Amino acid sequence: MIPISRIQHIAEKLMAKAAIEIPEDYLAGLRKCAETETGDLSAFVIKAMLENYEAAKEDRRAMCGDTGVPRWYVKIGNEARIEGGPVALEAALRRATARATSAVPLRPNRVHPLWRTDHNNNVGINAPEVEYAFHPEADWIELTTVHKGGLFGSDYRMLFPGDGIEGTKRFYLDTLIGFGRRGLACQPAIVGIGLGGSKDISMILGKQASCLRVVGSRNPDPGIAALEEEFKDLGNNIGMGAKGFIGSSMVIDCHIEVGYCHTGGMPMSVHMFCLSSRRACARILADGRAQFRTDPMWFTDYMRRSTVEWGEQAAQAAE
Repeated sequence: MIPISRIQHIAEKLMAKAAIEIPEDYLAGLRKCAETETGDLSAFVIKAMLENYEAAKEDRRAMCGDTGVPRWYVKIGNEARIEGGPVALEAALRRATARATSAVPLRPNRVHPLWRTDHNNNVGINAPEVEYAFHPEADWIELTTVHKGGLFGSDYRMLFPGDGIEGTKRFYLDTLIGFGRRGLACQPAIVGIGLGGSKDISMILGKQASCLRVVGSRNPDPGIAALEEEFKDLGNNIGMGAKGFIGSSMVIDCHIEVGYCHTGGMPMSVHMFCLSSRRACARILADGRAQFRTDPMWFTDYMRRSTVEWGEQAAQAAE
């Protein structure tokens, strides 16, 4: 059984890691942008950010004054046993968020939408968000925290089957140009696209694609993988670079995730992660040991399954 005190301890460490230590995959992508950026001001911003990241890691301080809104992604193995169950798990994540807000420190960004009530700890009604997934034949749990800016950088449109792939490209470019011109994103950034599903699932998939996949990863569907490459190139050829200045580095990478949708529509969402791409993950084993990493490995074959059954059941059904 995984002790709840151990879960909270690991969660607090993850909050600090996400705020301070930029994942290496994103850093590699940003360094590549620094080498190829054509705009002087954009190149200057990227260089300054890379220097800032090094200083933050050395000083053990958050690399951005706005530490976003912390959220949690939790993957639970089918055989995992958690002391106190899922209610205790969620309480531990809320306590870890509150403690980290003071200890890291994080900026307390969460307030009531109308009364602006602020508990000064990033915890409140439906905050922090906790999203769950499951994994077969596993007795561990995985915690991923993401500190994403909570104001802009997302858009949605209900497309139709007749819009086709060209329609998705138009919406994508409209969105990126709008973000850049109006200062609604913090680029260069990882762009996530949710295609299909219901409206809410489309938004969820897009955010997960931007926050939970590493730079350089590709969707296992070859057609979608090719679109990810094409969309990345399109985003870097609209004449915008870092912070909306003239340049060629709007997009560090583009990730697309899909869900089956209503036959009459094609929902699509576009999300941009922050220039400070903040995520950290740990797998907590049944004996309490923790394995830290920066790749959430969220989108497994099981997560993308399209069959009714899974594993041996699916094989037996096919016979």
